[in-house]
Amino acid sequence: MDLQVYSNTTHDAVSTLSVLDVIFGKEYNEPLIHQAVQKSLAGWRQGSSQTKSRADVRGGGRKPWRQKGTGRARAGSIRGPIWRGGGHTFSKSPRDFSQKMNKKAMKVAFSSILSELLRQNRLQIIDNFTVAEAKTKILIQKLAALGFVENVLIVVPGFDYNLMLAARNLPNVGVMEMHDIDPVDLIGFGNIIMTVDSVKFFEERLASC
Repeated sequence: MDLQVYSNTTHDAVSTLSVLDVIFGKEYNEPLIHQAVQKSLAGWRQGSSQTKSRADVRGGGRKPWRQKGTGRARAGSIRGPIWRGGGHTFSKSPRDFSQKMNKKAMKVAFSSILSELLRQNRLQIIDNFTVAEAKTKILIQKLAALGFVENVLIVVPGFDYNLMLAARNLPNVGVMEMHDIDPVDLIGFGNIIMTVDSVKFFEERLASC
């Protein structure tokens, strides 16, 4: 499969890039994509909430009064859930929300997403994408020349300081390194701009599926 590569300054095709059909020509697999998205969203959850149970609260080691003869209800500790300062009945504890998904299944889901983006004309390949200065105005002009106004994700090979600063004030424009991309990022934006190096990276990483 040959894909058009566009210039980084105009919306003109300058060359073609040959890619594997098994990666960029996959059928749409909605159940697998849904599983990959759920895995990514679950992995973002911190799971760091915690409250103390009666075992974690300090004190309460002595029985507050004798078992019988006082007329009061039986009590074994002043740190029970019904006491002021006592522990919680069902206390929260740190937990791991991450979900397991086989590597091969995740690769197939990635390939299916990239293929669907190509079919919907939402993925555009650029020879390279840089800005001369860290100015938002320059980035807006560059995106407008490429036919994009908003809701676009720019995937670059490595960290670009000027590009990151230029896109920081644009709410619907994202810049991410190719190593950090997950399914939610690809689906969450209306359009995706990828450099040639980023496409080759994904092709090499997904070739084993």
